[in-house]
Amino acid sequence: MIESPCVACCKLDSAKVCIGCYRHISEIVDWNRRSEAELAAIMQQVAARKAAYQQQNISNITTSPITQAEWQAAKQASKRSQD
Repeated sequence: MIESPCVACCKLDSAKVCIGCYRHISEIVDWNRRSEAELAAIMQQVAARKAAYQQQNISNITTSPITQAEWQAAKQASKRSQD
């Protein structure tokens, strides 16, 4: 299984992308349920996001910790898309 890129620094920007691991919240909440192919595709997106963010001045990006409500909403959305 592909290791999670989590660096235990969960801070979401306005697009709900974590600036610690560069995954979207929807990719974070169901990481362990994804297939190897899905994880590989996410890791490609992570690399592209990381490169794009590094070209910006990250210190100017407004972030907030993932809230329980955001986590629950992302989990519910994930469940709906799997049904």
